[in-house]
Amino acid sequence: MLAVLVSATAVGPLSMNIFVPSMPGLQRALSASYGAVQLTLSLYLIAFAAAQLLYGPISDRWGRRPVLLAGLAIFVAASAACAFAPNIEVLIAGRLVQAIGACAGMVLSRAVVRDLYDRDRAASMIAYITMAMMAAPMLAPGIGGYLDEWFGWRSGFVFVGVAGLIVLAAATALLGETHPPSGTRVRLGTLFWSFGHLLRKPAFLGYALQLGFTAVSFFSFLGGAPYVMVHILHRPPSEYGLYFFFAAGMYMIGNFITGRMSRRWGIDRLIVAGLLISLVAAAAQAVLYVAGMVSPLTLFAAMGGVGFGHGLSIPNGLAGAVSVDPERAGAASGLAGFLQMGSGAAASYVVGLAIGETAAPVVIGMLAGAALAAAAYFAARSVVARQRPQQAHERKEAAE
Repeated sequence: MLAVLVSATAVGPLSMNIFVPSMPGLQRALSASYGAVQLTLSLYLIAFAAAQLLYGPISDRWGRRPVLLAGLAIFVAASAACAFAPNIEVLIAGRLVQAIGACAGMVLSRAVVRDLYDRDRAASMIAYITMAMMAAPMLAPGIGGYLDEWFGWRSGFVFVGVAGLIVLAAATALLGETHPPSGTRVRLGTLFWSFGHLLRKPAFLGYALQLGFTAVSFFSFLGGAPYVMVHILHRPPSEYGLYFFFAAGMYMIGNFITGRMSRRWGIDRLIVAGLLISLVAAAAQAVLYVAGMVSPLTLFAAMGGVGFGHGLSIPNGLAGAVSVDPERAGAASGLAGFLQMGSGAAASYVVGLAIGETAAPVVIGMLAGAALAAAAYFAARSVVARQRPQQAHERKEAAE
């Protein structure tokens, strides 16, 4: 089951970024502006974020398995539409539908893990799942760069469509149901009440905000680094993809440490370590940029450090978010994912619009995201720490 969940999680991030190296060339192929091409990434992220708000509650009613299978089927069909898109408008529409189908794997894999495991054990399992969630977009440009050079930009969508079809077949054969249908109707008012209930909890807000600002750091890089490499540093798309393998490896090391150590060290210690490592790496990149040292090596060395920190902070943050209120694990997974991907979409689009003759938007976005993630987490934890004595006193009075 874990292998199926990892694969279902990976198809979304894989499809999100496999054609990132093709984006500069896509301008010429479809006679579109770079801003219009950037929408294929930014609107994908927006749709990916928004759909997560619905998948959790829907799966609470109808079960995890049928909802996941439906999402994968939508993803496969939309990937085929993207592969044959005749113009940029059809491609953008196909990407929106593709995102709606793809995010099912990400949301429901976290919910399934929380169905089966306690808080600290869930962090270990989510670490392996988020390894796919973040390693896939890091590895995807390497695959996409070569597919683009050998077969053209449409081949990337063929690749992810076939991959989605394989995962759909595996999920149909191997995935069991972990949450029997509740039969409760999904009402819009109840849905928003659940979200409001979670957002009023400082513990959830701390985990969710650090995930959102961490995404700002990562997607600021993703939104501008291809342009920096191809247009400013004059490197081929395949070289961008090769450098990305290093960042992917660093993230996977961080995930491996989380998978091994979360039960021993606890999720909050690992989150703190990850946030501080990412902040130091992003700050070092800013110093090098100010000193006039901009190269593929400095760009991706910083991203490697940031990625390692993300490998510690993201899976533990997700485990914390879905464990604050176990009865609303599905809603918490969707809301945390929405904040994460919505923040990433905004950062990617802003950096894509701001990028020009320098790498400044990428550097600023990465540093701001890392700093805000740390600030939001520590602020929320301080509120939780102040509330604990009062809550303990209230429980004691109630018992007496």
